[in-house]
Amino acid sequence: MIMENIALIDSFSEFKDDKLIDRVTLMAILEDVFRNALKKKFGDDDNFDIIINPDKGDLEIWRNRVVVADGEVEEPNQEISLSEARKIEPDFEVGEDVSEEVKLIDLGRRAILALRQNLISKIHEHDNTNIYKQFKDLIGEIYTAEVHHIRHRAIILLDDEGNEIILPKEKQIPSDFFRKGENVRGVIESVELKGNKPTIIMSRTSPLFLEKLFEQEIPEVFDGLISVKNVVRIPGEKAKVAVDSYDDRIDPVGACVGMKGSRIHGIVRELGNENIDVINYTNNIQLYITRALSPARVTSIKLDEENGRAEVILKPEEVSKAIGRGGHNIRLAGQLTGYEIDVFREGVEEDVELSEFSDEIDSWIIAEFSKVGLDTAKSILEQDVDDLVKRTDLEEETINEVVRILREEFEE
Repeated sequence: MIMENIALIDSFSEFKDDKLIDRVTLMAILEDVFRNALKKKFGDDDNFDIIINPDKGDLEIWRNRVVVADGEVEEPNQEISLSEARKIEPDFEVGEDVSEEVKLIDLGRRAILALRQNLISKIHEHDNTNIYKQFKDLIGEIYTAEVHHIRHRAIILLDDEGNEIILPKEKQIPSDFFRKGENVRGVIESVELKGNKPTIIMSRTSPLFLEKLFEQEIPEVFDGLISVKNVVRIPGEKAKVAVDSYDDRIDPVGACVGMKGSRIHGIVRELGNENIDVINYTNNIQLYITRALSPARVTSIKLDEENGRAEVILKPEEVSKAIGRGGHNIRLAGQLTGYEIDVFREGVEEDVELSEFSDEIDSWIIAEFSKVGLDTAKSILEQDVDDLVKRTDLEEETINEVVRILREEFEE
């Protein structure tokens, strides 16, 4: 007799390691699956009682029919003839109800196989929905999992429960290098149900990862004494974090950095030596932009709030600090404050805006320079050509041609 007893559940290897499904849910799924099988075989399941006894692991199916006179059976699933009923018990009369146990074997071998398949897929579906819900609640939180498989475009991680988490190449810090079996930290970025299987994506490049690392590593942030107002990153290169404190006695930057950088050191290491600037947040936009441009010292700022632009005047020797390697500093300062920042040298009156050369230099080239904060002739002429090649998407030949045109202007 196949599967006569609910103990069969325990024999399905698929459910042995199933920590996510409780007995009650399993019973409900079981009843649902059996009702479907009965509907298929008998056309209806309304007149069946399914009794599940979780403690004993028993399952009984009873079919209820009404006794009718011989030859008057119109609905064989709902009615039973008197002579058939009397085979069950000799003293049945017309109009009485008969309950008869249905043995699993009566459903037929094919129905039993289908039932087993259905049960397995329903349980997996339940698991997947649970996993989906569990990880949906973890979006934006730090999570640790182990490297299971290294592929060209992604790393496949497994957590302690055996759930698969994907860390795509573009969500890895450029210097990341992982070996099989190694533990990896990141934030859960998204969860999607594809078919019935949840796809869980982890990110190490998200600004949220840095914010959550601050929460984990700096007790005052965890306790809410210091709040992280904004985080901007160029993953693996540089980041700026604006922090604020509700308590005037706490120095938020000092608390986050720690003595000789002791507190932030672990975070920097986790992010592949990303250079992290921690600055004091303020509602005073001019002061905020000044702080965001550190380590450069700003002489003065002119704000155009309507267009979200700021003209920043600096001493000539401070300009390269404000722009930073590869234009990273000025780019992040702009993202942090929400202002487009234009840098001007103090006392350089005779400089010429790059846009004035539009008849000789293509507008897309001017745009490329402007992207890295270079929009005057002198700002380009003061740079090293090799550095300009690295910082922009322009060919050396193009840059040399631009430098030649600009030099002519000043030599005239």
